[in-house]
Amino acid sequence: MENYKKAYIAGGCFWGMEDLYRVRPGIIDTEVGYIGGENEHPTYRNHPGHAEGIEITYDSEVTSFKEILDYFFRIHNPTTVDRQGNDLGSSYRSAIFIQNDDEKADAEEVIKIVDDSNKWEAKVVTTLEPYTTFWPAEPEHQDYLVRKPNGYTCHFERFDESFI
Repeated sequence: MENYKKAYIAGGCFWGMEDLYRVRPGIIDTEVGYIGGENEHPTYRNHPGHAEGIEITYDSEVTSFKEILDYFFRIHNPTTVDRQGNDLGSSYRSAIFIQNDDEKADAEEVIKIVDDSNKWEAKVVTTLEPYTTFWPAEPEHQDYLVRKPNGYTCHFERFDESFI
């Protein structure tokens, strides 16, 4: 467990992101929630400024923060401001919540690689925001697509090949 780390990202509706990450190599656990907003103890109905994000617990001996970000840029559109699919608003922004200087450097490097690849038609608008408290979402939002396999998602693998 000494190799276990956490990453915090947001890229639209948290259900779809959680569902795709949960089965990735090295991912130990996922939890959906709210991060980066104004109020304490946010809820689905009251989360001003918060993004719908996910907390990813991973084994750093199996996967890396860069690999988590590489997949992040393959499963959502990082070129739209406050939008993923039909979801609009700052809750659905593309963001990486940075916990330290190493994560910031890795995120900047991966964003440059993604931009330089020209796989997306526009430049990445993903924000790098300081980590704040991650507030777990209500139980009905956890593992949503496991319980409702035909539920809504706008996340899918857009590119087979890795950016990094």
